Amino acid sequence: MIQQLDRYRTPPDWQPGASLPVCTLWFCAGAPLLSARWLPGSAWRVLLLRSFGAQIGSGCRLKPGLRVKFPWRLVVGDHCWLAEDAWLDNLAPITLGDRVCLSQGAYLCTGNHNFRSPSFDLRLSPITIGSDAWIAARAVLAPGTVIGPSAVVALGAVVSGTVPPGAIVRGNPAVIVGERLSAA
Repeated sequence: MIQQLDRYRTPPDWQPGASLPVCTLWFCAGAPLLSARWLPGSAWRVLLLRSFGAQIGSGCRLKPGLRVKFPWRLVVGDHCWLAEDAWLDNLAPITLGDRVCLSQGAYLCTGNHNFRSPSFDLRLSPITIGSDAWIAARAVLAPGTVIGPSAVVALGAVVSGTVPPGAIVRGNPAVIVGERLSAA
């Protein structure tokens, strides 16, 4: 059955997770500042996200063009890199372990719609990325994805489900093509 978008309603049990004034301030000032390309530096971006409720570890590098839907639903470990144009579309929580690299244009999507439902019901599920994982440029992670520690999601890969620790995945849909060697 084809979706009937006039029947769509936000799920009654879903809330943005912050008050209307906080959401408004984030969308009108915080989000545009975070993604600003004309303002260099990471430290102030970390402080900005923390001031809106994100849990950001020490030594993180946040690049211009970074987009975060709801900072209060974001947990980032120590020494992570979040590159230009990475988009954390976190209607549900996103959790990054320590030393995670999100490369340019990575898209982490925690919400999707039920294409079999005429009312296009919203479905949400968190994303978790284990420590020492690398999500390469233009990779896409679907709702509910779990990336194991030390795994690599290759350039442009589309992942839905679980990637085992240390696995290297590529393609659409992503398949395991190798194993990451541990540092000696």
